[in-house]
Amino acid sequence: MHLGIGAFHRAHMAMYVDDVLRLDPSWGIIGASLRRPDTRNALAPQDFLYTLLTRSPAGATARIVGAILGVLDAATQRRDLIAAMVDPRIRIVSLTVTEKGYCHDPATGEIDPHHPDVRHDLAVPGEPVSAPGLIVRALELRRTAGTAPFTVLCCDNLPENGKTVRRIVIGLAARRDGTLADYISNAVSFPSTMVDRIVPATTDEDRRLACDLTGAEDAWPVVTEPFTQWVIEDRFPAGRPKLEMAGAELVADVRPYELMKLRMLNGSHSTIAYLGYLGGRTYVSQAIADPGIQAVVRGLMTDEAASTLPQDAGKLAAYRDALLERFRNPALKHQTWQIAMDGSQKLPQRLLGTIRDRLAMGRPVTRAALGVAAWMRYVGGRDEHGRDINVVDPLAPRLRQIVAAAQESPSQIVEGLLRVAEVFGEDLPRNSAFRAILVDHLTSLMRHGAVETARRVG
Repeated sequence: MHLGIGAFHRAHMAMYVDDVLRLDPSWGIIGASLRRPDTRNALAPQDFLYTLLTRSPAGATARIVGAILGVLDAATQRRDLIAAMVDPRIRIVSLTVTEKGYCHDPATGEIDPHHPDVRHDLAVPGEPVSAPGLIVRALELRRTAGTAPFTVLCCDNLPENGKTVRRIVIGLAARRDGTLADYISNAVSFPSTMVDRIVPATTDEDRRLACDLTGAEDAWPVVTEPFTQWVIEDRFPAGRPKLEMAGAELVADVRPYELMKLRMLNGSHSTIAYLGYLGGRTYVSQAIADPGIQAVVRGLMTDEAASTLPQDAGKLAAYRDALLERFRNPALKHQTWQIAMDGSQKLPQRLLGTIRDRLAMGRPVTRAALGVAAWMRYVGGRDEHGRDINVVDPLAPRLRQIVAAAQESPSQIVEGLLRVAEVFGEDLPRNSAFRAILVDHLTSLMRHGAVETARRVG
């Protein structure tokens, strides 16, 4: 069972499972849309088959993926969804619900008891609406029925995502029933993973290309790049597909891989997105083509992020060069606006971890702080030409209000946004060096624009 069956899942995990099915057809995926029925409605008329387009500078290839057996819409089929999760044939429940789908406080990694979905799930536990609530309810019913628990497999970009989701799920269960929380703590496996593949939003051009390459109309193909990576901690008491046959890496500890990806790829991606969008660049490839932005990103990875990573994280210089090559891929129309979504949820993992570690070392955070300052400029809701920005973020109204109240004073904007504890915690607002570099960067962004500021920082 996969909760959150969006484009990323269909271009990544479902492809791996599809590869496994060629050798072991005993597995399959039941998907669940938690918020909207769009995916189910698009794929149901085509037997849940879809086209996976892989774009590179050399051209595009297409394949049909058949790993998905069906999709349930949680809004209208909630009881069917819970029943499916309780079915003994379901041995893994995986998730890609984005950071905000876990109803937690990103600064602490704990369940947020004030989140409206959490309040609902505590009041009406038999009709959960959140992903953690669905998992808790399904595990409760499996325990009652004497059915072995499933493995919970998070595939989202959360720090130590297995441990984080374990803490969230047990935290929610504990607010309902201490014995249920103890059962989950003792009986359920939450392996951590690291996932890596760029999956931009599908366009009408992509639909036409899918039809041209396959000869079949597809209501919702997905588009991706040639590169893909999936690192998984091998802890599946109920069994798993032989994912290593499809190229997944099964390891004892995913943390070095995860930290490398979060700080080098994801941190760079967010920095590119905010600087690029502010600078009028629609796509990542356009943004990284700017010498100043490319210099900032290269320096962020080489001089700042890499210094905070453990020695067993891998060959960092080769990884950096591979990332820059991926970012330059003009065939992949990855929008800066898309990456910029939900920044308040992403910054703590992508940039603030690097910043905290560098500050503890007594080293500068110049480029990482520029990514944060560009976010501060972006969430004000106006670009460099005075046009409105559609800021998609769970805290968007609050962030925009803070910026508006500062009346275009960089120091006041920084001061106000640093008080958002859900993003910056209690420690970073007290760091005078961090505050000062943010004010300098934001002043430059407001006076000179993103492209010129990136050129000056380099």
